[in-house]
Amino acid sequence: MGMNEMFGLTGFQRDLLVIASGLEKPSGQDIKDHIEAAMGTSVKHGRLYPNLDTLVEHGLLEKGQHDRRTNYYQITEKGKLTIQERLEWMRSESRALPA
Repeated sequence: MGMNEMFGLTGFQRDLLVIASGLEKPSGQDIKDHIEAAMGTSVKHGRLYPNLDTLVEHGLLEKGQHDRRTNYYQITEKGKLTIQERLEWMRSESRALPA
């Protein structure tokens, strides 16, 4: 995924990717708890899981099973590179961020 595709993600999807990258094989519920804490509002399952699935489809997250009822999400190398590219772009475009 290049920068052009990264701009195709919603801000919510980018935030989910960042949160997932900071956790070790988080469940959807773990990600939901963290995003709700960051946003200060609740997130419905109908919003969370389709957006996580989009990140999986783009190859940014990998989806696996903890057990028969619980999936986990793990950031991929492509996902890490996407975050790094986004940060570099933000630094190059903003005077508010350190170079």
